[in-house]
Amino acid sequence: MSKQQTKIALRINDDNVNHHLWNIRGVWWCHVTVHKPDATAERLRFSLKTRDLNKARSLRDRIFADIQRHFGITA
Repeated sequence: MSKQQTKIALRINDDNVNHHLWNIRGVWWCHVTVHKPDATAERLRFSLKTRDLNKARSLRDRIFADIQRHFGITA
């Protein structure tokens, strides 16, 4: 029997360095969906509280790493 794991939904388009980033009224947000072993999903949205795109990308990457640690997701 295989152990089910939580998975993070990361559809990454190499041509789009801004994947999972949304600019709402000038402020960058990160949106991601986490699929859990019990067949439920949790949509997570975080305001990155910045208007700077480079900073938003860095914060998004840190958030993804934190989500992976929190849910015990292996890369």
